Amino acid sequence: MKHTNHLHFFDPARRDFCVRTCHVASLATLAAMIDACGGSATSPSSVPQLRTISASVAGGAIALTVDASSPLASVGSAALVQTSSGNFLVARTAQDSFTALTAVCTHEACTVTGFDNQIYVCPCHGSQYSTSGAVVKGPAPAALRQFPTRFANNVLTITVA
Repeated sequence: MKHTNHLHFFDPARRDFCVRTCHVASLATLAAMIDACGGSATSPSSVPQLRTISASVAGGAIALTVDASSPLASVGSAALVQTSSGNFLVARTAQDSFTALTAVCTHEACTVTGFDNQIYVCPCHGSQYSTSGAVVKGPAPAALRQFPTRFANNVLTITVA
């Protein structure tokens, strides 16, 4: 009498099936992990980058001239403002209204540099924020910090202290 019960462990066809199944499961898990971190064919590398403005901080405030040549000249525009005190995301939300946020992503402290369809996008893991700083899509766990703004005589003042 043959004992075939134990031979199935050594069956090459079964072993090949098991190896291929494990590979497929591993790839599916990896794809799900990449998607969960915001990685995809369109995010975040294909997101348009914010134009940058260099500015200085004096007396706890940033003063920016917003004229026709500014990246913030039109409603709906945004820019990354770089200062010695840190980087800030600034959006023009109405003719005389702006929002200013920290540019430090709340997920892993990367500098947020992308902007697409009124959404800020972190280049590291794809976290997305509204122009008011609210998380639109994680993995970011919290909103971006907002700073007070004032706009008068074509000068935008952002209070950072």
